[in-house]
Amino acid sequence: MTTEPLYSPEKGEKGCHSFPLEQIESAVDFLEQSGCKKIGIMGASASAMIALTSAAYFHEITLTMVLTPSDFVMEGYYQDKLDGVGERPGDFESSLTFRGEPLPFLPYVYRHPEYWEKHIEESKRRGDLTAARDLFDESEHRHPIEEPEFIPVEKICGRLIMAGAEDDVLWDTCKYIRRMEKRIKERNGKAKCQALLYEHGTHFVFPESMIHKAIPFGVNILLPLIFKEAKGYTRECKNTRISVDKHLRAAIHEWQQ
Repeated sequence: MTTEPLYSPEKGEKGCHSFPLEQIESAVDFLEQSGCKKIGIMGASASAMIALTSAAYFHEITLTMVLTPSDFVMEGYYQDKLDGVGERPGDFESSLTFRGEPLPFLPYVYRHPEYWEKHIEESKRRGDLTAARDLFDESEHRHPIEEPEFIPVEKICGRLIMAGAEDDVLWDTCKYIRRMEKRIKERNGKAKCQALLYEHGTHFVFPESMIHKAIPFGVNILLPLIFKEAKGYTRECKNTRISVDKHLRAAIHEWQQ
């Protein structure tokens, strides 16, 4: 139920499944060998899961910025149009792998084709172009997340910034962010953690400068067409994006010192 290009082990595949973290490890190695003294990572939506997990594994990363993240590894999913559906779950395949082994993950409660049918049903009920919050809530209800499935965010080094909005209908990102804050505190985590939680912003809690590069014209018109939750809250959503932009810029500036 994602809204951005995603990651798979084979070039050209759409979806997020069996993504090898070694790709991030190789990028970190390349940057170090090129003389970079500081390495940061940023991700949004499902790629926030990749960014968080990578930062937990590779301690050369000292700035981690994630937008609308989850605090667990998801089951993988495909967007290969099988049987005409827009998305389907992997056959109990993790979204991430490391050293050839799949990382433990939260399994989806529904299988193909019910998975996509439930997605369409929820989107119509909510009035959104895309929604999956019920799917994730029900998946966690039926399969309480086990410890190996959580991202070990307490191992992240340096600075960690997480941003999300309460009106996100893809998943309950604010709940996940609060859980990560709690986990880091209880486990004496290494990172300096900052949580940016907003009432309005939808799943597109992106910096204002970034979203205008992605959508140069009409973002305030387009957003309510995608997410019903943005209707009547255009100014609030924009203020959220401006706030995120401000905080991320400040964090980068401080990190660079």
